[in-house]
Amino acid sequence: MNRLFLKLAMTVMAGGLLYSTPASAQESPTTKKAARVRITQGPELESANDHFAIIRWRSNNPGGSPEHLGVVRYGTDPKNLSQTAKSPIRLNPGHSYTVFRVRMDGLKPRTTYYYTVASMEPNGKDDGVKSSVKRFTTR
Repeated sequence: MNRLFLKLAMTVMAGGLLYSTPASAQESPTTKKAARVRITQGPELESANDHFAIIRWRSNNPGGSPEHLGVVRYGTDPKNLSQTAKSPIRLNPGHSYTVFRVRMDGLKPRTTYYYTVASMEPNGKDDGVKSSVKRFTTR
């Protein structure tokens, strides 16, 4: 059975939307590692309430492993960002940029938090990019 037929056979119609089952997902190829990763937009607060926040930023595509992690280091003291939130992402080798979104849970209401963002491969290899310290206040 050829791959295209297998992929088509495993695609399911549900509620009017097409989606592929995990068995049909294709592995992204490893792409050339970027010479320098830069944050090109943000970081910024995408949304927040009294107990969680989502930080969003965009960088050029770091390349390397197709799996990456967006990392936010945060805390209530800008000199002591002792908490970490991570979110996995799959790079699209066809795009020149990557959008990272990381959710931080368990925040306290009406509290100012300071944070920096970075990205890394799942093996812990840092992409070499880190933002300056930013801040937001929960509701």
